[in-house]
Amino acid sequence: MILSAEVECLIYDAQSLKQKRSVIKRVMTRIQNEFNVAVSELEFQDLWQRTTIGIVTVASSKVIAEQTIQQVLAFIDSFPELERAETVLEWL
Repeated sequence: MILSAEVECLIYDAQSLKQKRSVIKRVMTRIQNEFNVAVSELEFQDLWQRTTIGIVTVASSKVIAEQTIQQVLAFIDSFPELERAETVLEWL
C-alpha cells in the first residue's frame, strides 16, 4: 500500500527565504532520519512563511502505512516554529 500526505505549513518567524529553507531542511532531514518515508517540499518555494511538504510511505498493509503517516504528522506538530494548516491524505 502506498499512502501520500500533502502537509501545508505556516512558518511565522521566517523573515527571508534563507530562514524558511533552514527550518524546512531541518524538519525534512529529521523526518527522513526518524521514519522510513520520502519527503519533499512541493509548493510555495518562493514564499517566506508558507510551504507544502509531501510525504510518501510504502507498507505491506494499510494499517502500517496509516500509522507511519500519523506518527510523521505528530512529529511535525512537535516543531514549535511550524504550524500545520491543512493535510490531505491520498491512497495510491
